Amino acid sequence: MTKARRLVAGTVAAGALALSLAGCAQSVDPIERLGRKATEGVQGGQSTRQPKASASASAPPAGGADHVAADAHRKWGLAKPLEFAPRPAHRPALPRAGAGRVPVVDRIPVPAGEKTVFLTYDDGAERDPEFLRMVADLRLPVSMFLTDSVASPGYGHFEQLRKAGPGSAINNHTLTHPNLRTLSYERQRAEICGQQERLQKRFGTKPRLFRPPFGNYNDDTLRAAKDCGAEVLVLWRASMQIHDIRYAEGSGLRPGEIVLAHFRGPDELKGTTLTQMTTRMLRKIQEQGYRIGRLEDYL
Repeated sequence: MTKARRLVAGTVAAGALALSLAGCAQSVDPIERLGRKATEGVQGGQSTRQPKASASASAPPAGGADHVAADAHRKWGLAKPLEFAPRPAHRPALPRAGAGRVPVVDRIPVPAGEKTVFLTYDDGAERDPEFLRMVADLRLPVSMFLTDSVASPGYGHFEQLRKAGPGSAINNHTLTHPNLRTLSYERQRAEICGQQERLQKRFGTKPRLFRPPFGNYNDDTLRAAKDCGAEVLVLWRASMQIHDIRYAEGSGLRPGEIVLAHFRGPDELKGTTLTQMTTRMLRKIQEQGYRIGRLEDYL
């Protein structure tokens, strides 16, 4: 098979994977599109919505995962404490990337027998004070992939989230959440580089990880991400819905699974809150015997 054919096959497979996990861009369950509430007031890539008043501005407790209060799990509806993976001695080998392109990862190649999964949340449309308290109480390491057009009015909230969860990190999910496969290289570069620059200016660090909206990308995306300073394009093979996890294959989690969730509230989750959805996700992780790792320690 020629290199060009392999590239096309990989891109098609990625699109099929994204559709299998996220459905049509207009679907409500799961919520991969930005949603009604999130897109109110977005004009020219900039949001005119005012951020939700946050009772979460109080400083989170100090310490790491080993400082979780003894009864924190019960407070958030869990039957037992969460287990956390230590930082690996060495980062696993990633798929080889073409020249001038970033590698694509949809599952972390963890050592055999290591039952570790990773929590990722996309876009930033919902800024729930209760979720901040949950992350602080449970000391969850959360990888956030933020879209400027909806997250920027509440960047202070996501800064608090970054401080609340030990090792939580802020990453790139474009300026305006477009389907990148429909854009030219130049427009993709503007979306990715623009968000790299804004996040670096706001949070002091240029993101290393990038996630394309809807999981859609092509060769121009891989080149643009590399040119913008990203190091890895991160996809997923498990997606948290309102009540359960959807899997790309099989009926359960697999070692190294990157679990996709979204910053969503009751308007988009049919009355469910972000914390309730997260509690259900954490229960599923525990029931299947997995612990939680920090994604950035492995990539």
